Amino acid sequence: MPLRFAQLFTGDAAVAAIAASALGFTGPAFGGFGLGMAMYFASMGAGRMRWPVVAALSRIGLAVGGGWWLANGAGLGLAGHFIGMALGITAYGALTASSVRPGVWPGRSG
Repeated sequence: MPLRFAQLFTGDAAVAAIAASALGFTGPAFGGFGLGMAMYFASMGAGRMRWPVVAALSRIGLAVGGGWWLANGAGLGLAGHFIGMALGITAYGALTASSVRPGVWPGRSG
């Protein structure tokens, strides 16, 4: 399925194969990104932005640092970069969602 989707945007078989590989690793993590964005805006409305900003920085750190290490240190090549991106997206969603829970915000009990 990722290959067919990638072929909608390019006729170059090599580019489509790389895009399909990227989607194969990162596609399942996009649900976490959506959750993270929803909770980011909820936190913004509540005026509680510390942990969502930490989550965003962790996403960048894992995608860049983790992707680099997995690609070069662990020898996974391009797949390592894609795994790093997926881990960063997943961490963003998990950290942001965990910061929005009853008992953490003022006026809420849990």
